[in-house]
Amino acid sequence: MNELIPPIKERTSKHLLNIAASPEGWREDAVAQALEELKSRNILEVKINQARHSSKQKIELGKAKESYSILDFLYNPLATFFEIVISWELRKDGFERKANQQLWLRPIFLLVIIIAIIYLANN
Repeated sequence: MNELIPPIKERTSKHLLNIAASPEGWREDAVAQALEELKSRNILEVKINQARHSSKQKIELGKAKESYSILDFLYNPLATFFEIVISWELRKDGFERKANQQLWLRPIFLLVIIIAIIYLANN
């Protein structure tokens, strides 16, 4: 196994729980070492599961609060436009605020498109 800096054995139990709870940001061997070290420190499996649950809740809360901003339209206008117009599963995927914004942005986009078509047809 590769040694991490600082080594797993020198890290706090809280930090090891964070590694075990959100393995996405860590190498597989680091997660395995963290789990082994937690077991050697007699940290209960229940505590590890609580940390995983807490980490999952933070991710879900972040998704629920994520919203569209002006910067989305400035830096990536086509992708943002198509996500708003075409995506039907934002709420299902946990993006509550984006889904609510989508409900009122779609009619606005439709109105702008209709006005543009009328304007271009008359010129």
